[in-house]
Amino acid sequence: MARYREALCRLCRREGEKLFLKGDRCYTEKCGVERRKYGPGQHGQRRKKLSDYALQLREKQKAKETYGVLEGQFKRYYFAADKKKGVTGSNLLQLLESRLDNVFYRLGFASNRRQARQMVLHGHVTLNGRRVNIPSCLVSADDEISIKEASRKNVQIEENISKIEHRGLPAWLEVDAENFKGKVLHPPTREEIELPVQEQLIIELYSK
Repeated sequence: MARYREALCRLCRREGEKLFLKGDRCYTEKCGVERRKYGPGQHGQRRKKLSDYALQLREKQKAKETYGVLEGQFKRYYFAADKKKGVTGSNLLQLLESRLDNVFYRLGFASNRRQARQMVLHGHVTLNGRRVNIPSCLVSADDEISIKEASRKNVQIEENISKIEHRGLPAWLEVDAENFKGKVLHPPTREEIELPVQEQLIIELYSK
């Protein structure tokens, strides 16, 4: 299935909660969920009782939409999480959080994950001093993510950096805004991942 390219607010309305796909807009009254608190489409206002399978499917879709990954990618993350020691659900979210585009967004250098993905693809990002243009690249503890020197005068990047304090920073990351760089202190724990997803339902879906 191709990548979703239609209105992002429809995804949030479909899930009935904010997925923060459009960055700063999601914090304003222009947010689609705030303006229309019902699902998209002509049947969006109907009340529906979801089956167990539908609940599991919606949780999976919510995680996929939040991180912007395709079905095949998401399934590979699940199998990798299942092979690791520990709780599979927590492992899955940890892998998704460790994507380079997500870390770049969490550091505050991008207003949303889509913008972060674009910046990585366009070569604005370095990982441990080397340019990386693969958004799905996984980062580890002590890795340093920075903005390429030639890109530091980018107007959008400067605007994003000015809002870092307002957005907040996860405990597993540290940022040096003046030098356009950040560092991974340790892999994120489930408690440090602010994501409104019940990962156990996703594991139940794939375990059938």
